[in-house]
Amino acid sequence: MLSLNKVHHIAIICSDYNKSKLFYTEIMGLTIIREIYREERQSYKLDLALNGEYIVELFSFPNPPARTSRPEGAGLRHLAFEVSDLDETIAFLASKNVAYEAIRIDETTQKRFIFIADPDDLPLEFYER
Repeated sequence: MLSLNKVHHIAIICSDYNKSKLFYTEIMGLTIIREIYREERQSYKLDLALNGEYIVELFSFPNPPARTSRPEGAGLRHLAFEVSDLDETIAFLASKNVAYEAIRIDETTQKRFIFIADPDDLPLEFYER
């Protein structure tokens, strides 16, 4: 059996680098570790941290194909982030004009959660602790 320690990072390809960079830093609150432009690929790579831990690689590539469906297509379904207070999270999102879906209740844990979409319609979940 493999001996895994933790998830190292999540890679996301965006269609509008500046818009996604702003979303993940200003709305999601991730901090920039490093940003590089790879001339040979005409691509930015932005390494982002959550609470000081490396978590997301944001890539830009010229003309990436669109996501096939949301969120039931094969592959990654969504990214989920734990929050302490869902009402506070919703208030912040509303203050930034970020649309969010209605509150759902996890039928197993009875915990509340919502979904939003990033600039490329990648589903992001906020799950209350």
